[in-house]
Amino acid sequence: MRKTLLTALIPLALGSTPALASEVPGLITKASPHTAAETLDRLEAALQANGVGIALRWDHAEKAAGVDIDLEPTELLLFGNPALGSHLFTSEQTAGIDLPMKAIAWTDAEGQTWLGYNDPQYLVERHGIEDREDIVRKMGNALDNLSAAAVSE
Repeated sequence: MRKTLLTALIPLALGSTPALASEVPGLITKASPHTAAETLDRLEAALQANGVGIALRWDHAEKAAGVDIDLEPTELLLFGNPALGSHLFTSEQTAGIDLPMKAIAWTDAEGQTWLGYNDPQYLVERHGIEDREDIVRKMGNALDNLSAAAVSE
């Protein structure tokens, strides 16, 4: 038992066990054949073509470089469709901490680019929203389709 516990704790203490993207609760991830910037360009174009507004695009790697920190390409996009997302506020205003929606594109240390976004189902569970199943389904389907377009060949 003691050896098993030490074996589990030592890597955690050293910070050498990064979470796999697929293991982050509430995060849906998809591998992308494009760079992080290209992946978000493609997602942004798909969102805009479908009437979804862009709130902000943030380049984490650029900001980190500005303070002499090396970071693999990592960009964040905030976007929203008030016709869908606002319904979550009418159930629980705390959902505003998670909306507008977010997507992140990053290239890992192995050179693989990923696209991740918050699962709407996770957000409603987080905020205890129980009366918006139809909205959550629409959001989930739209995000699945739009993100698939962003990571397609």
